[in-house]
Amino acid sequence: MIPFLIGIPAVFALIFPFVRDQKARGIIVYTGAGVIMLTTVVFIVRWITDGARVLMLYPETELVDHLMSVGDVVLMCLIIYMGVKYRRIVPILLSAAQTALLLYTEFTTELAERQPHMMVDWFTVLMFIIIAFIGGFICIYTVGYMKGYHSHHKEVQDRQPFFFSMLFLFLSAMFGLVLSQNMIWMYFFWEITSVISFLMIGYTRSEEAVNNSFCALWMNLLGGLGFAVAIAWMAKVNGTVQLLDIVSVGAMLPLICLALAGLTKSAQLPFSTWLLGAMVAPTPSSALLHSATMVKAGVYLLLRISPAFQGNLVGILVSSIGGFTFIMASMMAIAQNDGKKVLAFSTISNLGLIVGCAGIGAEETVWAAVFLMIFHSVSKSMLFQAVGATENTLGSRDIEDMHGLIIRVPKLAYIMGIGIAGMYLAPFGMLISKWVALKAFVDSGNFILVLCIAYGSASTMFYWTKWLAKLLCYHIPRESVKDVTRKDEYVSMIFHAATMLLLCLLLPLVAIWVVNPIVQELFGNAKDVISMSVLTTMAIMLVSIFIVPAVMFFISRRSHRELVPIYMNGINEGDNRFFTNSFGEKEHLYLSNWYLRFEFGRRHLRIPSIIIAAAALVLGFCIVIGGAVV
Repeated sequence: MIPFLIGIPAVFALIFPFVRDQKARGIIVYTGAGVIMLTTVVFIVRWITDGARVLMLYPETELVDHLMSVGDVVLMCLIIYMGVKYRRIVPILLSAAQTALLLYTEFTTELAERQPHMMVDWFTVLMFIIIAFIGGFICIYTVGYMKGYHSHHKEVQDRQPFFFSMLFLFLSAMFGLVLSQNMIWMYFFWEITSVISFLMIGYTRSEEAVNNSFCALWMNLLGGLGFAVAIAWMAKVNGTVQLLDIVSVGAMLPLICLALAGLTKSAQLPFSTWLLGAMVAPTPSSALLHSATMVKAGVYLLLRISPAFQGNLVGILVSSIGGFTFIMASMMAIAQNDGKKVLAFSTISNLGLIVGCAGIGAEETVWAAVFLMIFHSVSKSMLFQAVGATENTLGSRDIEDMHGLIIRVPKLAYIMGIGIAGMYLAPFGMLISKWVALKAFVDSGNFILVLCIAYGSASTMFYWTKWLAKLLCYHIPRESVKDVTRKDEYVSMIFHAATMLLLCLLLPLVAIWVVNPIVQELFGNAKDVISMSVLTTMAIMLVSIFIVPAVMFFISRRSHRELVPIYMNGINEGDNRFFTNSFGEKEHLYLSNWYLRFEFGRRHLRIPSIIIAAAALVLGFCIVIGGAVV
């Protein structure tokens, strides 16, 4: 069934350029997403019924190897063409260097025979679920969203067939990436995701979009070059290109090169700029590529090789950069009022925490990292979709314009509120995972990471509370707002909201059935992190998860009650928004959040944080390369 998992999305991607009718295209998207989800379910059921054992796959690959080599050259030619067209030399040099190195390695190195090219285990299965269901429902959401997007952005050329092709081709590449055990195969799919991200960030073809897309491209190509160097070193020195051999061999140079690839793809400092710039793309690409799945490829790679990080310089470097990114991105998020920018900084921040956990390389930290990855995928996908739908409805994604959204557009406010609660409130899994990570950092003796997670979590609470309070503010709306969100958008968002609540309720079972087996396969043993009984924990969850939705419901029910006038430094006009001052003039009272732009703005924190992270990375490479040469 593996060729179907990779091939079905690719086939649908080839169909969209030939379908110009919008209704027919929507039907094809629904069908494609449904087929991908169904195929994934059948695959997982068959794998579990066969014993849920780790499968190493040894396909006859000579033809596939040659096709992938051709694919690498095609990707390089595309990058060179785009680089020449827009006069960008750095992506051309990076792409040519890594492709030449990889082809040279493939055709000049003798590798051990009968090496597995693909692997299926619990971690692969978890990624399948995220790719198929989160990705599939984002594709469904996109059908309705893109109609509203182009009605609000008349200046943008309508290239929806291209957009849907890229979405489905991305799903195909992600299936191939998480299945690959051979690093040459993984590299091929890795580069496809980088190129698709580049193309989708530049969807609008505006000057800003083009600049941001090339920023994303060269940073991800830098990581790709690190990936290629790791492959070449392992092939020449150890005669293998198996990902798991990185852990058993323990060579520092290929390990730090793969760490570089993971750090760039997961947008860690000093490479976080590309993810922030990616927010110029339409919301579905932000939800799918830049929050839910593509950036997870980076942390997936780091978690795969996390046992090799334990107690060495590369592990210290990775965990330090992850912790530093967590606290700095959290602080910079405080100063943002654009909803997508807050989500972007939050994404970088939470990925930093996952990377920090991977860098420690202990069972407890990886347990926490896997849980963080699960909850982050669902919550961020839902929040990006909700912000996109709110922008189409209100004409703005400014958090200040969402004041009293619970009264104006209750459905979107419910969904957004659940997503925000899932990111930082008890008993949602993000908070529980942070607690486990904090305990593991304390046990490891890494006091720097302890400080990072403590103060980073405080910053996280600050900006999420501001946003949630804006949604729940009670006031008489100035004017009625028509909810233009379409049914397919709500289908996806409601699915995500229900999944978030179920994950919270079933957290102990998810830990026992999914997360513990992943840690077991990575380390050979798994600690029982949850000490409470399953039934007690689930009972507490059942009561707690309905608190936020219940509060939101009762606030929205107050919309028809009489407003109590408040003192407004003048004569209240009766709506708690306008008052007459001492000169008899009408004044507008505006309630706004405090954004601390001077203290935490990007202008003050971005450059110093990039310099510090880059210096640490360069120093780490110098030490590792010096040790390898000696």
